[in-house]
Amino acid sequence: MNLNQLKNQYLEYLEIEKDRSQKTIENYDHYLERFLKWARVSSPAAITDELVRSYRLHLNRLSDEKGRPIKKVTQNYHVIALRNFLKYLAKRDVKTLPAEKIELGKTLRREVEFLEAEEVDRIFEAASGSGLKSLRDRAILELLYSSGLRVSELVNLNRDQINLKTQEFSVRGKGGKIRVVFISDRAKNALERYLEKRVDIDPALFVRVGIKHLGKKKSSENLRITPRTVQRIVKFYAVKAGIVKDVHPHTLRHSFATDLIQNGADIRSVQEMLGHSSVTTTQIYTHVTNRQLKEVHKAFHGRRRK
Repeated sequence: MNLNQLKNQYLEYLEIEKDRSQKTIENYDHYLERFLKWARVSSPAAITDELVRSYRLHLNRLSDEKGRPIKKVTQNYHVIALRNFLKYLAKRDVKTLPAEKIELGKTLRREVEFLEAEEVDRIFEAASGSGLKSLRDRAILELLYSSGLRVSELVNLNRDQINLKTQEFSVRGKGGKIRVVFISDRAKNALERYLEKRVDIDPALFVRVGIKHLGKKKSSENLRITPRTVQRIVKFYAVKAGIVKDVHPHTLRHSFATDLIQNGADIRSVQEMLGHSSVTTTQIYTHVTNRQLKEVHKAFHGRRRK
């Protein structure tokens, strides 16, 4: 069996056995296809240490459509896909390069961009208004900050999922993992005002608004908003509020996690609320504790020398 056939079987394995999302499968397909087209080998046994080393050099010198080099983290995604594919081949007793021989390259620790409480309030105030669009946008902003939802999770929510009485609901995140999400009183109030103004019967929690949509939905028309719409909404109100940072939906997720840690939440609890499979991912928020430690150092170190 050649590598292309094995790759297709691996993607089916990810879908059926591992229950990976369609987006994850598409990404793996893209990463592995790039390797196979470059390598021009058809036999698993032809994948060697030297071939992988040359491929990594190729990735490091590769440019995107705008002429920019591929980021180290993206290079690592390619290598992770290849390594996991090799693990799958080993599981099936297919002779090839052992996956453990491939090491990931070092990447710089990600800098987390988050908003201060005052900046969050300014964005919310910028979305004040009594029209359906303003109420929808305010509810989106409040919910993103209150729950730490990913934008993909937010747009897939339906009205009947949200329990405003208990102020909690379940959401299916990355890898199909289900977690409980909590919302604040402010987010609850914003959602109530928005939903009271809705006149359509679309099941989606957040829908497109405008004269042509109000009360005129065709049976086959889908009013659910897209992730791109949410990105535009967040950026629009950040600019309107005079925020100079590059604000996007994930910035509100970062701000949610940062706020929790600043107020004393432990890293494991934050991990669970964000839906991270590994606490290592959540540890990018140690920038907050580092800042708190700096304040402790400043307050208590060297006092006897004064």
